[in-house]
This record gives sequence, C-alpha cells and structure tokens, in this order.
Amino acid sequence: MSTESLDFLLTSESVTEGHPDKVCDLIADAVLDANIGPDPGARVACEVLCKGGRVVLAGEITSKARLKKDRYEEIVREVVESVGYVDPSEPFHASGVKVLNFLTRQSKEIGGAVTKATDAKKKDQGAGDQGIMFGYATNETPELLPLPIVLAHRLTLGLAEARRAGDVPWLRPDGKSQVTIAYEAGIPARVESILISTQHAPSVGREEIAAWVESTLAPKALGEWMRPGIRFHANPSGSFVLGGPSADAGVTGRKIIVDSYGGAARHGGGAWSGKDPSKVDRSGAYFCRWAARQVVKQGIARRAEIQVSYAIGEAKPMSVAVETFGTGDAKAAVALVSSFDFRPGAISEKLNLRRPIYRSTTNYGHFKPGLPWEE
Repeated sequence: MSTESLDFLLTSESVTEGHPDKVCDLIADAVLDANIGPDPGARVACEVLCKGGRVVLAGEITSKARLKKDRYEEIVREVVESVGYVDPSEPFHASGVKVLNFLTRQSKEIGGAVTKATDAKKKDQGAGDQGIMFGYATNETPELLPLPIVLAHRLTLGLAEARRAGDVPWLRPDGKSQVTIAYEAGIPARVESILISTQHAPSVGREEIAAWVESTLAPKALGEWMRPGIRFHANPSGSFVLGGPSADAGVTGRKIIVDSYGGAARHGGGAWSGKDPSKVDRSGAYFCRWAARQVVKQGIARRAEIQVSYAIGEAKPMSVAVETFGTGDAKAAVALVSSFDFRPGAISEKLNLRRPIYRSTTNYGHFKPGLPWEE
C-alpha cells in the first residue's frame, strides 16, 4: 500500500558504539577484517558474546591468515579499548577481559556448496546460505535514507564525538537515541520527539544531562529539523551509571534494524557483522541497497525496495522483486534492476567486497557515505 496520502508518525532508534550488542558487532567485524585482509578468499562467520569480564568468540573461520589464539585476544582488547571501556574498576575493561575462543573451521559441506559453483570468469560463486534480503532507498533525505534513522544516528554519533573530544567529561560509552517524525502526505514534516539515554558518571544528575541534550546535542544533530516544541526525554529511567557489558549482555546481530532502515522498510532477518561476502545475508543486502539507490537517484521513483532470494550453493538468485510504492514508474524500475547482476561473485567484484572494510561499517548504520554500496 502506498503511504503517499497518509499522515503518520514513524520512530527509529540508534545505539552508540558502547552499547553491548555493538561492542560484539565491532569485535566480529574486526575479526573479519583481520582474516580477509591477508586472505581475500577467507570464509568468516564470527559470533561474539560479551558479559561482565568475559568475551566469547564462536563460529567458523577458514583463512590462509591462520591467526593464533593470542592474536584474536589482541583484537578483542584493542576493540574494547577503542570503544572506551578502560576503567579497571568495572568488570568489562580492555586489559582485564577474559577471552574464550570457540572458533573452528568452516564446515566442508558449506564450503563445498559455495566453491562448487565458482567460475572465476563467470563469477558463478555459490551463495553461502539460503535466505531473503531487502534493500531500500527514499528521496526524503540527501542520504536516500528515511529521516528518522538518519537523525537517530546523528544523535548517537554526537554522543560519541562529545565523549571522545572530552567536551562532556561525564559521558560514558553506552547510549541510545530514538527519534519520532511526523509525516504529512507521506513526507517528513517535523520532529515530534527525541529520546536520549546515555551512560554517565555518578557525579552528574538527570537535569544536567537533559539541559545539555536540549541546548547542545540536539541542535547540532538535528540541524534544520530543530524546532521549538519538540518533546525531549533524557534518561527517562533516571540514573544510568552502570552500562555496557558490565551491566548487560551483548550479542552479535541483535541490532539489525538499527543497522538498516530503522523500521521504515523490511529486513530479511539475517545479521551482517562478522560475515564475509560469500554470506549473502550481508553482500545481498548491500547490493539490494545499491540497486534501490539507483532507482531513486535516476528519478524513476521516489521510494524503492528490492528483495532478492538465494539457495545455498546456487549462484543465480531464486527471485528478484521490485516495489516502488506507487511513487514512480514501476515498469522502468523493474527493467533497470533486471539489468543488474545479483550473483554473489559479481556482487563482490562490483562492490570490491573482499577487502578489510567491515570495521568501518559496524556503527551508526551500514549505509554511510564512502562505502562502496553508497556510491
């Protein structure tokens, strides 16, 4: 159904790099980069769990890099330190975490299914798994993303930048944002409400946090969308001193809506971080996003959503579907998308995916300027 004639509210959320789930995602992508850098053909499926003073690595990796267990431990500690968890008084900190490594080699059956279809000239690499993936684009922002998720990411990134710069000494790594936008006739009209929950030092109270959010963080992040009358909610639970994996468990793949379109478009359900490009959960979703961008950039439709489906070991997708929501020339959109090559090997080559770029994708959305599927 088209939403062009509808008035509605749409809310999206974002989380900072210090959120427990995002710490896990970043470790997983750092592990991927460490393997795919020296071996572009590496097969990596890394899952991470963080809780208290422990980090658990699990999954399957087959790589010519042949990293030793102590190298994985170094990666974990470096990531945790880079995020900002360095306080030795807390259970979760870079120098004190215990790393439990349960990584094994990729199943020969899975590896064989992917490799058997490979033809370097035809780019017929088999899909690493079955599944469905979606990509979406809309002309409502210069980023071709829904406005709520764009602003939600700006707010959490603003929290991180203020903390790292030392501008706000009471800020700590964990945090979340939530933005509600009022749409009129399907077009963003105004920001209705802003929610910020940020971890903080014990010395600061909720009133000071709220004042800083309204006077400094929000105006900078919202830009032209800042207006009188926005309803602000800052740390509604009260104190948020205990945060990060010291207080809550984190697991890879639990922030897939934060990573993508903030709930404004569908998601196939497969997480992205920690997976090499043979896993079409990741590469297929990235290419669908790229394809949807082309439809919107060329003015064929104001909104576009692409769905692709794969069978494990098969190179050609089982289906490709195009939806323009009544916002343009549906037939022209189908014709354009039909000209794109959705085979996994072709995707990896076109977007140059077999290189260590994944740590840069993890936080504040996987659809940021400078990434190959955004160009």
